[in-house]
Amino acid sequence: MTTNRKQLHERLWAAAEQLRANFGLKLNEISEPILGLIFLKFADVRFKRAQTNMVADRKETYSTRPRSVTPDHYKSQGVLYLPEIASYSYLMNLAEDKNIGKAINEAMKAIEAENSDLAGVLPQDYTALHKKADENNKILITLLKNFNQIPDDIEGDAFGEIYEYFLGEFARSEGAKGGEFFTAQPIVKLLVEIIEPYHGRILDPACGSGGMFVQSANFVKSHSNKKTQVMNEVALYGQEKGTSNIRTAKMNLAIHGLSGKIAEVNSFYEDAFNSVGTFVLCTCQSSF
Repeated sequence: MTTNRKQLHERLWAAAEQLRANFGLKLNEISEPILGLIFLKFADVRFKRAQTNMVADRKETYSTRPRSVTPDHYKSQGVLYLPEIASYSYLMNLAEDKNIGKAINEAMKAIEAENSDLAGVLPQDYTALHKKADENNKILITLLKNFNQIPDDIEGDAFGEIYEYFLGEFARSEGAKGGEFFTAQPIVKLLVEIIEPYHGRILDPACGSGGMFVQSANFVKSHSNKKTQVMNEVALYGQEKGTSNIRTAKMNLAIHGLSGKIAEVNSFYEDAFNSVGTFVLCTCQSSF
């Protein structure tokens, strides 16, 4: 991680943490809304890039009458389609006397409606945060401005790194309870290096926020041809007993350009995918 990237992570976290403290909010009241806004900014940046590239390609290919770009064109490139009301710039440009919480909720609903894999995943409790903490929108406006610091031209897996950084900080703040949804990256990387999931079906029976999936994907990328698509090499499956953890994991996967099936079950008692003998088994520290 470069120094500039690290400084960005620390600056974003410090601003969010100070805002939480100023409004007397508990960590569990702010964690999902914050992760949701990181996700929204990520989706917006990728959508804008894809939109610019596709419009340019179509002008070049169909010079006399460029064909319009449809939602399916974005989805075919692994990019989430965003209606106008779900764009980050739309939310940033709303008048401060508008109900920002309601607008963010509507943005999340619109994304889920256009991208079925995310149905029921994105946080939609921003009006509750608005009512509880601040009737004048200040907390939500400040959070939107905070994550708007992330530059649109940010390179590489930058959003994945930001998301993972925030997950780690939330887990650190929770103490021992944080182990329910996050295992330190060095531990997960070591487990992945031992298991060596080059290809096949990968199961994490206590997947938490999905860190094992991300590190497995990174392993595939680093040990295969650069043109190889990770999702052509591995299929990701998880089990998790916490609903909020599943939502966090699915956002984590989407931010890293991944997808998978996660069942809401307690792995001590249920095997949702009849896993014996059919998977590379990945086990997180939190499942011990």
